[in-house]
Amino acid sequence: MRPLPTGAEAVVFDCDGLLVDTEPCWTVAETAVFAAHGHPFGPEQKALVAGRSLEAAGEAMAQYFGRPDSGAEIAAGLLERVRKELARGAAALPGAAELVRACRASVPVAVAGNSPRELLDAALWSAGLAEYFPHSFAADEVRSPKPAPELYLTACAALGAAPTRSVAFEDSATGIASARAAGLYVAVVPSLPGADLDHDWLGAGLAAPEVQDWARGLGRSDRRP
Repeated sequence: MRPLPTGAEAVVFDCDGLLVDTEPCWTVAETAVFAAHGHPFGPEQKALVAGRSLEAAGEAMAQYFGRPDSGAEIAAGLLERVRKELARGAAALPGAAELVRACRASVPVAVAGNSPRELLDAALWSAGLAEYFPHSFAADEVRSPKPAPELYLTACAALGAAPTRSVAFEDSATGIASARAAGLYVAVVPSLPGADLDHDWLGAGLAAPEVQDWARGLGRSDRRP
């Protein structure tokens, strides 16, 4: 583990389950898909799809259902269900707006989400966070979404920041793997209870005083690599 650097050059946030409370939307949709294929949906099944891109979730479900050639079809059905759930609205998670405002007062910020552009925009707008992010990057805009590092590398390049001098905020093992592979520091607020996740900072929420204080202290020089 490494302490989060106050001299960070940029901060990049995941969206679903980290900034915006979209996990209930996804869980309702995922539960319906599993039920349609005759399967229950619980923590084990949630862990199978949590943090994955839409396409990867479809493929994982297809394998689980014993229908390995139907990943695209299942992903399309999942997209439609999530779209309907998001249309009902999703709120920013506690501390998200305050943390983003504190970070962007000193360094450039971006979103690197593992949802397609349509769902990423819907979540950010619904939560009232879109205005804070002139830069956002979606899973369907890169060749290899999370857990590959491309989303984080793309975000850092757009912000003019070195990945090794940047901080990622994540909630899932998939996203953490992406940020680690790109070389970022990783701050984690788990979206699934009981998960044992790699991290540099681990907290129960974005409103945690220590991470809010860290954000307000950004811009102070430090000597950490």
